Formats: sequence, C-alpha cells, structure tokens
Amino acid sequence: MSKQEMLRLIEKKRNELIEMVAKSGLNAAITIQISQELDSLLNQYNEYMCKKKKRLSSP
Repeated sequence: MSKQEMLRLIEKKRNELIEMVAKSGLNAAITIQISQELDSLLNQYNEYMCKKKKRLSSP
C-alpha cells in the first residue's frame, strides 16, 4: 500500500469517527471501535514511515 493510499484511509476513518461522535457520543461502543480502527491505521502509517526513513538513512 502506498503512502497516499494509507493517508486516504486514515482521512476516511477520521471523518467516520467525527460523524459517529456527533451521532452516538464519545462513549458509545461503535465510536470506541472506530477510534481503535483509526489508531491501528495511524500505527501502520507510522511503522511504514519509520521503515522508509531507515531505508533512506542506511548507507
């Protein structure tokens, strides 16, 4: 998956989370689930960027 695809998925999930908070509130089970999914996407993105950075800095 490319960096741009990852960023699109993150933005889509972030918007989904914002909508769910407005509908169901911060403590609703579905809101928490979507938040965890967003966390997972962000962790994957950070891991991807760290690996990319290491490859670029390797001699």
